[in-house]
Amino acid sequence: MIHPAAVVEPGAELGADVQIGPFCHVKSGAVIGEGTVLDSHVTIFGNTTIGRRNRIAQGAVIGGDPQDAKFSGEPTYLYIGDDNTIREYVTLHRATGEGNATTIGDRNYIMAFVHLGHNGRIMNDVTIANGVGLSGHVTVEDRAVIGGLTGVHQFARIGRLAMVGGMSKIVMDCPPFMISGGIDQQVYDINAVGLRRIGIALEVRTALHRACKLLFKSSLTRGEALEIISGELQMHPEVQELIAFMERMRQGKNGRGDQR
Repeated sequence: MIHPAAVVEPGAELGADVQIGPFCHVKSGAVIGEGTVLDSHVTIFGNTTIGRRNRIAQGAVIGGDPQDAKFSGEPTYLYIGDDNTIREYVTLHRATGEGNATTIGDRNYIMAFVHLGHNGRIMNDVTIANGVGLSGHVTVEDRAVIGGLTGVHQFARIGRLAMVGGMSKIVMDCPPFMISGGIDQQVYDINAVGLRRIGIALEVRTALHRACKLLFKSSLTRGEALEIISGELQMHPEVQELIAFMERMRQGKNGRGDQR
């Protein structure tokens, strides 16, 4: 179903039951999976692959050139999975560096005016509220929630099941299972509501709360806190994940463990 006011260039590939609304522009080299809907005024650039049953709202620009002075026209990519909701005027850019890709997983809810920069990665079941800006090389892990009007620095990582408060300035990694945010990026407590919703047991939440107090609410150094956590707390998988995340931060640059 292609609206007569839409433009679908030769060389674009459309799966079964794709709907293209008025004034959309699908460029050559774009691939759109079955059941995906483009509402109106959506632009899909080449070297963009979109999976099945995605809903992309008015004015979104998907797969545009990266905003990177180093980009010189080399072939790069954007890959989007299945069952995502991408709301009005979202911009998702391809990567920089020949053969590299920006990637988005499955079942994410990306609200209006969100920007994902080049070489970024959004995993699965993530919620990103209106007006969030994710710089290049940012990673957002499964089930994270990012509040509106938040800005995230290059190479920062938002951990699994983390919650970031609205209007935050994120310049370092945000640890998994925690509520972080503010202009000074404080860690407040565990994301108790999110953990309960997916069935994380009380004893695991209690261990994570104790780890949070040692890491972020005590006068201990990060290394001292990790040593106590490793020696005294039960090593639930979630606690092990938190320890590994914090160790990566310690070994990274400026609190961003993914920097190369």
